Amino acid sequence: MFTDSPPASARPPAFHLLLVEDNDSILDVMRDILEAEGYRVSCAANGRDGLTAFEREVPDLIVSDVMMPYLDGFGLLKAVRARPDGVAVPFLFLSARTEQSATSQARLLGADDYLFKPFDPDELTLAVRAKLERRRLVELFDTRAAHLQTVTMLANAIEARDKYTRGHVERVTHYAHALAHALDWSADALAILEFGALLHDIGKIVVPRDLLNKSSSLLHDEWNLLRQHPETGAKMLEGVDHLRPAIPYVLYHHERWDGRGYPTGLAGFAIPREGRLLALADTFDAMTSDRPYRTALSKEGALVEIHKGIGTQFDPAMAEVFVRVREEDQSGSAP
Repeated sequence: MFTDSPPASARPPAFHLLLVEDNDSILDVMRDILEAEGYRVSCAANGRDGLTAFEREVPDLIVSDVMMPYLDGFGLLKAVRARPDGVAVPFLFLSARTEQSATSQARLLGADDYLFKPFDPDELTLAVRAKLERRRLVELFDTRAAHLQTVTMLANAIEARDKYTRGHVERVTHYAHALAHALDWSADALAILEFGALLHDIGKIVVPRDLLNKSSSLLHDEWNLLRQHPETGAKMLEGVDHLRPAIPYVLYHHERWDGRGYPTGLAGFAIPREGRLLALADTFDAMTSDRPYRTALSKEGALVEIHKGIGTQFDPAMAEVFVRVREEDQSGSAP
């Protein structure tokens, strides 16, 4: 038999834990401890009922006794791990069995931790918290990796339409990441930057291919059409939740510190830092790449031009760091 303890209506959605224990007193204590931590708790009196509870609603974590009637903890763990939706669910054993053979069998079957009775409340809550956090990080990494593959594929498809910019997004991403790292941006900010740098020209998907590959100077109307790509790209990302944080890179990478950029004409610190940073990486790569209307500058020559643009085209502080990082990179003293 199993029972559920619903979360308080005022709480945000809580992690759902499944407790499997044939001792009612211990089960009540564990439930009280974990509910006090804000978790939503389901309880089962043996492995068979625990498996039924698992099949009804997959929990975020299972805490189980080992010695139980009908189906013991090892049998429950084996049954859970045999299911596709149970492979990644953290599983903690809580048992009075301390012999090495029991703990070895638990680890062999894929248990994440093994706590001994009598247990300390803090030990239980810390173990639960650690396993849930580890699962959250793994899921976050897997989700981000899947999104990144999709974004990279999309960026490559866009870039393939323009024969003059092959490899552009990869180089811009490298330059931007190096600058943000030197500026001590957080890991979360660096992760968003990767998406933003890869997708900064996504709006060019609506620009005619012959216009992107035109070898002569653009006419006035053609130039105006090309200049719409930041706003077009930003609108494309508005409806994609996990890409929305990357919009500042897409929308503002052609703005200038002196306010003479596009599409909004923002100036100085009114330009989001993402746009100010990517403007440096994007411009540097453009200057060091061959284009139909000019040959590429050397990296040294491009850095001279970047330095000339400090305070007019570029954020002064960011530009100084960018020049230093690129000079160190060229001398072999930076990654």
